[in-house]
Amino acid sequence: MAAIETVIIPAGGLGTRFLPATKAIPKELIPVGDRPALQFGVEEARASGIRRTVLVTGPGKEALGAHFAPDPRLESALDARGQAALLEELRAIDRLTELQVVVQPEPLGLGDAVRRAAGAVAGEAAVCGLLPDDLFVGAIPLLRQLILAYERHRCPVVALRRCPPSEIGRYGVAAVSGSGPIFRVTDLVEKPGPGEAPSDLAVMGRYVLTPAVFAALERTAPGALGEVQLTDGIRGALEEGPVVGVEYSGRLLDVGTLEGWVRTLVELLPDHPRLGPVWRAALAAHGRSGPAA
Repeated sequence: MAAIETVIIPAGGLGTRFLPATKAIPKELIPVGDRPALQFGVEEARASGIRRTVLVTGPGKEALGAHFAPDPRLESALDARGQAALLEELRAIDRLTELQVVVQPEPLGLGDAVRRAAGAVAGEAAVCGLLPDDLFVGAIPLLRQLILAYERHRCPVVALRRCPPSEIGRYGVAAVSGSGPIFRVTDLVEKPGPGEAPSDLAVMGRYVLTPAVFAALERTAPGALGEVQLTDGIRGALEEGPVVGVEYSGRLLDVGTLEGWVRTLVELLPDHPRLGPVWRAALAAHGRSGPAA
């Protein structure tokens, strides 16, 4: 049995970077090929040995939970039409995870979303956190890499990626000691200004969170935008004990912006078993005929 059995997935944002597409559809349900972005994250958790998901949503985002729930009417229609393969594919989604939904009334920051899930994970020694804006591609699921580090060190764990100076200010950044790939985190700085980053190691959207992090989040005051940052909560946990960071193997692909979503499609679809041939044929046809007038 995995040392960690629950993942918290914050999904309460307004999806403003995808407007107008997300006026009525949650950003997390925008498809990447034949699956919504959120499903990729739940599948990563399941592949890491995690059986339960606490999904933190916002008002009007009930469709997120519905995606993982049985739909008897749809299943009956597929069965009547003899579409057995598609029916089983949908039922496999229902079996992916044991889902609990928690509502965040207002999008007041990632730290606020995580602490609203505290009651749903009370009594657990540690849980994972996953941001669905980034899809992982690699041999070993990223959450599994963090769980292995937790099993060794029994403390909060953050995923780390080296970033160039031009990008580092977009992220929380870790000050570290050690030679890696597992570092001792000595400090965390949220979105440092030019020249202020303590390293080139950015904190990415995967975590192992312990009760010390939840306790620190309860003490964390909102920042200038009225938001509570998860990075500040993990930084507060440093007062209670160690935090480690894992410079992971594999890649995270951005689907949190329209530009990143397009780049992700370009990278993933050519190898998709069903859509890849269609994608390649369409590009070839476009290349022969040239841009549309």
